[in-house]
Amino acid sequence: MPGLTCAVHQPNFFPRLSTLAKLYTADVWVVLDDVQFSRRDYQHRCYLPAAGSTLPARWLTVPVHLPAGRATLIKDARIADPDLTARRVRGLLSQYFRTSPHLAAVQDLIAEAEDAVASSAGAAEVSERTTIALLKAAGWRGRTCRSSGTAARTGRSERLADLTMAAGAAAYLCGTGGSRYLDPAPFTAQGLAVQFFTPPARLTSLPPDACHRATALADLAEAGSQALAQHLDSHAATWRNSLRVIPQPGP
Repeated sequence: MPGLTCAVHQPNFFPRLSTLAKLYTADVWVVLDDVQFSRRDYQHRCYLPAAGSTLPARWLTVPVHLPAGRATLIKDARIADPDLTARRVRGLLSQYFRTSPHLAAVQDLIAEAEDAVASSAGAAEVSERTTIALLKAAGWRGRTCRSSGTAARTGRSERLADLTMAAGAAAYLCGTGGSRYLDPAPFTAQGLAVQFFTPPARLTSLPPDACHRATALADLAEAGSQALAQHLDSHAATWRNSLRVIPQPGP
């Protein structure tokens, strides 16, 4: 299956393992930053699972200002009070992961998040940087580009196909959410393949209500960078092999 694979995904603040695995498997991540910002999504927040018996599970939210109200695009969302927010992010993450087996690996990402919040007015850049920091912690060697400024049609599937083509990829990596609405026709018309990605299991044991939502920081903190990289590599290899299975002809 020659050619690069491309994932198109909104910037997430320390994303979930399912999102991280999809981006890790792709050669190119197109950062979808010119769609409407959503306060109820992962664009500026992450879910921290319970830490031992003392800290309950909770959301860590980076407060934002939306200049155009609900119509604000992700790239236009601004960080509210960057200095205070940076200290809060550092303090809360340090508190939650202070007893983790691989605290050192997490501390580097906490420092990256603090610097990103303090030095950037844009929420999209903060979330993009924290996602890339997680990817690099696992040894990702791909590249990124942004959807803003890229010419694309307005239809949902048409736009994804155009962004895939603009990124120089031959295949679009579709997550479980996108598989519910994606129309393969615009991809086929441009000679592009669509590959449906299935996420891996968690590296750390989490209760059912946190398993889907929790940030991949929890897996990094529990297992470390090397184990996380091996887990993502192994899953990616298994998934790719499943795409190569050729059905045998019937009798």
